[in-house]
Amino acid sequence: MKLQFTKMQGAGNDFVVLDGVSRHLALKPQQLRRLADRHFGIGCDQILLVEPARTADTDFRYRIFNADGGEVEQCGNGARCFVRFVRERGLTTKHEIRVETAAGVIMPRMEADGEVTVNMGAPVFEARRIPFIADSDALVQSLEVGDATVEISAVSMGNPHAVQLVADVDAAPVSTQGPLIEHHARFPERVNAGFMQVQDRGRIRLRVYERGAGETLACGTGACAAVVVGIRRGLLDGSVHVSTRGGDLTIRWEGADNPVWMTGPAVTVFQGEIEID
Repeated sequence: MKLQFTKMQGAGNDFVVLDGVSRHLALKPQQLRRLADRHFGIGCDQILLVEPARTADTDFRYRIFNADGGEVEQCGNGARCFVRFVRERGLTTKHEIRVETAAGVIMPRMEADGEVTVNMGAPVFEARRIPFIADSDALVQSLEVGDATVEISAVSMGNPHAVQLVADVDAAPVSTQGPLIEHHARFPERVNAGFMQVQDRGRIRLRVYERGAGETLACGTGACAAVVVGIRRGLLDGSVHVSTRGGDLTIRWEGADNPVWMTGPAVTVFQGEIEID
């Protein structure tokens, strides 16, 4: 089967984007893994599938598959690339789009400067809804990770995150603790592990070991999760500049049940065609 694709990236978080509107696509996990493979396929952190809307009040359906072939609920950097993709492909002329995801409806908007802003919805701190196995909904929880005990804050941004504070993000044990936290028994649906260094009340540095993908150059929902945790812990103000290894994002949150807003880049890298079994 020949498959046309677009390679995109948002702050270094890279995607293979597929048009499931013009042509119905139902790829198997092994096919998704082949697309994501950086040696034998195209190479990406996630595959994004654009599909027709299933309800009258949305414009599209948006599905996200990790490099391991598993489907996940949400991807903030992918949502920004989604907007650029459907506009560049002529699938819509709208600047703001209502998109159905597995985590609910999101409304990304193309800004005049070419960046994209996404309403990521309100964060969820209730343990059972993240889901996170805990005796309480306390913001800071102890977690046994290998031979160490770390303090994390669990939050959902449509997908689960465990955020911990570190003194130096460059020296953080992302490669060793990341997979242990991802597969920790207290996170029954696995989790994204975030390592946040607070620089001042308006700036953080962040690395994220993503569920099903490993460490990525940026994680949009991870940036949102880190910022809301920092705000809840009294360390950050309501608008925060997030520096990742792949680029910068701006996250805004007014607290309580208000939505989190994320603004950042979305770039088309190249288009192509691949033969896939």
